[in-house]
Amino acid sequence: MQKNNETDAQDPFAPDLEPDREAAGKRRKGHISGYFRIAIILGIILWVTDFLILFLDLQAFTAASAACLIYTCVMAAAFINSRAIHMKELAAYVEEFHTLEDLLLQELDMPYALLDEGGHIIWMNPAFEKAVHKDRSYRRPISTLIPVLTRDVFPTDDKLVKVPVELVGNSYSAQMRRIQASHLSGDSDILSGHMGSKSIISLNLVDNTAVQLAIQEVDDQSLAVGLFYIDNYDEVIDTVEEVRKALLIALIDRKVNQYISSIDGLCSKIEKDKYLIILRKKSLQGLQDGHFDILEDVKKVSVGNEMAVTLSLGFGLDGLAYTQNYEFARNAVDLALGRGGDQAVVKSPDNVVYYGGKTRQVEKNTRVKARVKAQALKEIIRVRDAVFIMGHKMGDPDSFGAAVGIYRIAKTLGKQAHIIINERTISIEQILRLFEDNPEYEKDFIIDSQEALEMVTDNACVVVVDVNSAGRTECPELLTRCKSIVVLDHHRAGKDIIEGATLSYVEGYASSACEMVAEIVQYTGENIRLHPEEADAMYGGIVVDTDGFVNRAGVRTFEAAAFLRRSGADVVRVRKLFREEAEDYKARANAVSQAEIYRECFAISVCRGDGLRSPTVIGAQAANELLNIDGVKASFVMTPYNGQIFISARSIDEINVQLIMEHMGGGGHINMAGSQMENATVEEAIAKVKEVIDQMIIDGEIDA
Repeated sequence: MQKNNETDAQDPFAPDLEPDREAAGKRRKGHISGYFRIAIILGIILWVTDFLILFLDLQAFTAASAACLIYTCVMAAAFINSRAIHMKELAAYVEEFHTLEDLLLQELDMPYALLDEGGHIIWMNPAFEKAVHKDRSYRRPISTLIPVLTRDVFPTDDKLVKVPVELVGNSYSAQMRRIQASHLSGDSDILSGHMGSKSIISLNLVDNTAVQLAIQEVDDQSLAVGLFYIDNYDEVIDTVEEVRKALLIALIDRKVNQYISSIDGLCSKIEKDKYLIILRKKSLQGLQDGHFDILEDVKKVSVGNEMAVTLSLGFGLDGLAYTQNYEFARNAVDLALGRGGDQAVVKSPDNVVYYGGKTRQVEKNTRVKARVKAQALKEIIRVRDAVFIMGHKMGDPDSFGAAVGIYRIAKTLGKQAHIIINERTISIEQILRLFEDNPEYEKDFIIDSQEALEMVTDNACVVVVDVNSAGRTECPELLTRCKSIVVLDHHRAGKDIIEGATLSYVEGYASSACEMVAEIVQYTGENIRLHPEEADAMYGGIVVDTDGFVNRAGVRTFEAAAFLRRSGADVVRVRKLFREEAEDYKARANAVSQAEIYRECFAISVCRGDGLRSPTVIGAQAANELLNIDGVKASFVMTPYNGQIFISARSIDEINVQLIMEHMGGGGHINMAGSQMENATVEEAIAKVKEVIDQMIIDGEIDA
């Protein structure tokens, strides 16, 4: 009993610092016995001294012997009578200490519990009961209360393990330590009935809620930077009478200033169509929750202007410095402009979030930008030894046609040029035949990625066409090997944009990359003459991307087509290039006939590509066909191919399918986009599309 009670006095929070129970008991007994041992030693010393006195004086010896005898008798009596009393009092003290320890655990404000080896709750103090809202009779596994505390995170030795947990809205640090059975007291009320286990686990919860709230408050008050650009300032001003221009500008300024003032931010107009915004991160979160309703409010500003005003917003936050937040804001607004404007982009170090983007980008009549970009491209190519041109993976007529146009510019400037193609898809197979066995083109006119990486030099330039996502290019590694990168694309910019480009020309209003390259060819200024097969390839790219000049075709689209016709493009020859096989036609017709109309305006179907050479192309064509159905605002076709589900999304003008596809990890253009799903069935892909549509309708991102 004594031994157990003495051990109960150990600190349960630090069992690894406790001595062995048996050794501790021996030390305590040794301390008690030591007091009696001193008396015995002193008695022996007295008797030895008495014996030495015998040689000096007999009478002194007799007197000393009597004193020693009395001392010995008294000490013997004291030893016999008081030992039992001392040991009894010591046992009582230890028992009281043990009781006090249990009482302290009961009254401890910190939530504390003991678990068995399997994680079942053995005992918990009142503070723990209050924290988990269970009484002490609860004996189920701790994971039923705190899911993250599973056997995988339990300590395997006596070292302390800390796990952050969320419990009933509070933040805790769960601290666990394994206690071996040799450290336990068998008669403890707390451990009664659980002494058969080899060990138990002590668990205490340290409340970090106040600390987390303080950290969150500091984070909420951190600085965020924003930039507001008026997308179509010049165009709108030109449609307003002279006397009303100042009023229109004042109304726009008032809208923007009121919007920022409402969230306690600062707004400063830095140019006629640009605003610098300073606000707190928490305030920015409020704007995000409202989906940046300033985008819609500013469109309502009207003083007789024929065109609605649209804004592009860019915000930067969570940077290491204020200047970095400003750079994030600049990058974000560039992304918003590159995606067509009328939207907001929020950029942080590890994420980019898009809002809005419902308005089609207006085609600009001026070609000043195209001429400037053409001259810049010419200067870049002129100082390089070789030019490598590539489009996106699984190339299509638009990417190949644009690459051919850049190839002709490079050759005219006297530079080596190579087009990178890894897979000859059915969509470009017929066009590629125009260049095969053609003496005008070298054998290395078309190369693959491996050959490009072997041929690239330090003074080479890479031109990326019809794609602005680094991961979707034919050879992403080439982007890291070339110091000079040029990007020419008509798709709205996404998250994985090519960064560090020497020249970036991304115009969301353009119908195709071939249209953009056709303009660049005209403005390069070197009297470039396209070969007929090159004109055919570029004309074919425009035809395919505009679906025969009925989709996104503007004034500049037809002017580019006219230039290509003058350069030798043959309409009949191009049409023959895109004739298809009967099986492809049947597969597309079957996908159209099996379409499901969801929510009365979304057409969803499946294109079975078994036996087809390029099923994804057929799926995209089927999606275009579905738009001919009356009442259909957007179409989605799922094509299983190579273990993936390819989703082709199309719309005419009412739905931004790019936003829908971005929610599924894809992207594209406002009315032509797509995405891919791995490890999924067709049914799961269809369910995911419906789920995204439903959620976006609830959030107000799309109208149906």
